[in-house]
Parts: sequence; C-alpha cells; structure tokens
Amino acid sequence: MTASESERVVAGESDCGTRWAPGYPTDGDVSAARRFLDTCANTGDPQPFGNYEIRRRADGQAIGGIGFHGHADENGSVTVGYGLSPSARGQGYASEALRALLLFAQSRGVTCVKGDTGHDNIASQHVMTAAGMRPTDQDEHVRYFGITWTDTTANTDPRS
Repeated sequence: MTASESERVVAGESDCGTRWAPGYPTDGDVSAARRFLDTCANTGDPQPFGNYEIRRRADGQAIGGIGFHGHADENGSVTVGYGLSPSARGQGYASEALRALLLFAQSRGVTCVKGDTGHDNIASQHVMTAAGMRPTDQDEHVRYFGITWTDTTANTDPRS
C-alpha cells in the first residue's frame, strides 16, 4: 500500500476506483495503516516490508490486509500481521495470503517470520499453522508463532 492508500483506509474513504468488500477496512486495517504512516513519517517508506491489501480474485474487492511490522532486524527476522473483514473469514483467504507473504519474505533474504495471536483466536492460530508457521512460545495472553529458514531460496514452499 502507498501512503495515500493508507490515508484513505485511516479516513475510511475509498477512492472512486477502489472496491472495498463489506466490513473493510476493519479496526486492524486502520491500525496497520496508521503504523505504516508513522513509519513513513519517521524513517521513510519501508517497502517492500510494508502493508498490502488482500483482494479477492473473483471481484477485485479489498477484503483485508496483511503486512510486515517493519524491515527485517539484524538477524533477518520480521514480524507479520493480517486480518480479514468478517464477510471474508473462513474461506482460506488469510492462509493463502500468509503463505504468499512468507514466500515473499524468504525470497528477499528473511530468515525468520514471527506472528502472534491471543489464546482465544483459534482461527488465527489455524491460519498460521496452515501457512507453515509453528507455535514457539506463549504467555498468559498471547501465543507466539514462527517459521525459520536456513536456506532463503526463492519459491520454496514455506511449509517445507
């Protein structure tokens, strides 16, 4: 997403050419867009480690968002987040998008991708495991997931 697209998400105003599914953007999409805009203002555009819209192929509508919480750290690790509008949940879109994002990260030399979710968010836990991430730790509120590669060869299935 560009800064202007993120500003529209924060404002809740699509432009004439943008198709948004019912329920998009969610509070999570708005929060991610704000984080992206803050990063742009403070350290510059983090692309390609920024935010992306998830669009349904059938109709081109934005149904959610996925992205990185910034550039890879000195160890080659990034954190990801994602979410879907309620009308698009339970259809495999988040798992498909996360698998693609993992391949994208790996092809750019990332060695570890991390994510987390609340203990009660079973759907998100299923998304991460379906995409190849595994539980790594937990505390009283959050369950942590990750995937690590020793070989960051492009186009490798992240579940392998």
